Amino acid sequence: MSSNGNLMTRNPLVVNDLTVAYRRSPPLLNHVSFTVHPGEIIGILGPSGCGKSTLLRHLIGLEKPRCGRVFIFGQDLWANDGRDMDTIRLKFGMMYQSGALFGDLDLTENVSLPLKEFSDLPAGAIETAARLKLSLVGLSGFEHNMPSTLSGGMQKRAAIARALALDPRLIFLDEPSAGLDPITSSGLDKLIVTLARNLSVAFVVVTHELRSIMAMVDRAILLDKKAQGVIDHGTPAYLAEKSPNPATAAFFLRNTAEHNPPNAGTGAL
Repeated sequence: MSSNGNLMTRNPLVVNDLTVAYRRSPPLLNHVSFTVHPGEIIGILGPSGCGKSTLLRHLIGLEKPRCGRVFIFGQDLWANDGRDMDTIRLKFGMMYQSGALFGDLDLTENVSLPLKEFSDLPAGAIETAARLKLSLVGLSGFEHNMPSTLSGGMQKRAAIARALALDPRLIFLDEPSAGLDPITSSGLDKLIVTLARNLSVAFVVVTHELRSIMAMVDRAILLDKKAQGVIDHGTPAYLAEKSPNPATAAFFLRNTAEHNPPNAGTGAL
């Protein structure tokens, strides 16, 4: 295999010249290309309406791109018209914005679902594995809680545990901090960094939250609705402080203003 092929297989995600559009509508995003390396946290950034969630749907196989290719560990997601997609999907995990836990199942049962469906493990081993995943996200002692009894942050942690159930080396997260207070959000950011570093899991995170971007993202791509594609990329520090692109500066300044309103108090409690 060529060195190019080896890189393609080793890297969790390679997006090559992707153009996305719905039916005969004009493209929403044009010529999107980027690579995710093992254990890396990549942010897909941009203001509301720029196409972040749309891009994510194409990366996980829910929508077919107009053109371009998505490789998961070297396998083309849309090869053979997607006939191998179910096999490829076992190589990555997904956490939706709401968490999408099943309300009539406790946490152990929620995390066990992928193992029951896609593994041959006996029931006892499945329960043990589910408990281990819950402990990895800080939910030991909550194995038999129903989702409705948990805070929003704990539900997100449980959803990450379920995404880890099959031991993938790539996980997609859709707005993980949405609806969380700053302290809870910060704890979730730290958890994601810990999992990436300790388990060598790569994360692709869709977000517009400045605090999360600066706290956990290694590299990012910035989408823009008007440009219909990627307008900037780099480390969060570069994008926030050094990028010459005025649209990049506007994005980070807007986020700074949202998180630091003019009348915010600074006195000690």
